[in-house]
Amino acid sequence: MPPQNEPPKMPIDGVRNLITIGSGKGGVGKTTVSVNLAIALARLGQKVGLLDADVYGPNVPLMMGIHDTPYAVENRIQPLEQHGVKLMSMGFLNPGDKPLIWRGPMLHSVMQQFMRQVDWGELDFLLIDLPPGTGDVALSLIQTAPITGAIVVSTPSEVALEDGRKAVLMFRQVKVELLGLVENMSYLIVPGTGQKVDIFGEGGGRRTAEAMDIPFLGELPLNPQVRIGGDTGRPIALMGEQEPQAEGFYSIAKQVIARCSAGPLRKAPSFSIED
Repeated sequence: MPPQNEPPKMPIDGVRNLITIGSGKGGVGKTTVSVNLAIALARLGQKVGLLDADVYGPNVPLMMGIHDTPYAVENRIQPLEQHGVKLMSMGFLNPGDKPLIWRGPMLHSVMQQFMRQVDWGELDFLLIDLPPGTGDVALSLIQTAPITGAIVVSTPSEVALEDGRKAVLMFRQVKVELLGLVENMSYLIVPGTGQKVDIFGEGGGRRTAEAMDIPFLGELPLNPQVRIGGDTGRPIALMGEQEPQAEGFYSIAKQVIARCSAGPLRKAPSFSIED
């Protein structure tokens, strides 16, 4: 029997698969992966939503090229929609450079509102772009929502992988299935020469995935066009599956669809944090 102080994991109406995308540290391109994965899933015929749970640094509005303000209908927040993806982010409610200075309980409250008071409609996938680290927001979401699976994003560097392993172990500790690890910024192809440069090391993500016995979802190169797409609100995945620079995101999307379509992932046992 679950502990009495554990919040119930109530499903989100209309959402078939709830996928968290996390990292142990910032600066590894987690939001870039989340945005392009959401668009790739939508372009592959899935109904997709993206919840930006990084309330202190909400970059989804910029990367998706939309800065409108959501409105409510009969006490239900209407998500914004861009590039075929339904969106919710604190960046829509607190735009600009003004910092958000909130403590843990306020973060928990707004995340619950974003999940349960937003009119997401029928979705095949609701992706949650978690903030870096393993703190309040991640634990709050995991403890109160039935997470289908988690994706961890890292770069090949040992500094990033050290924190990436912490994220993997956090998901394991709270009994969330790992869909796999994505190695971002894996290498750079020098323009005009075709030379491959391993700026952050080589093969660290694959080795880590194998050592931790989780799927390796693929390598994503360090690509100036990916950065430009994020800065201008036109993510690279919009160029389609046949575009070589977007191919990696579509490969990851297909793996996520296949894994979630194969049948229920392991049911997560109850977890609680005790004083």
